[in-house]
Amino acid sequence: MRLLALKELKTTKGVPYCKASLYRKISTGEFPRPIRLGENRVAWLESEVDTWIKTHIRARDAVVA
Repeated sequence: MRLLALKELKTTKGVPYCKASLYRKISTGEFPRPIRLGENRVAWLESEVDTWIKTHIRARDAVVA
């Protein structure tokens, strides 16, 4: 199990959202919720982010097919 910081969401997973947009998506259930690690620190489970990415790929492919 691996945790990803906000910076890693962009650099390793290619998540294109700024912090404000990301938190809007979290509040509407469109992106996985982070895990609070401390007062000023959060991280996301890599497996949940990977699932989110795969879901978007499937949705794209369903429209094309």
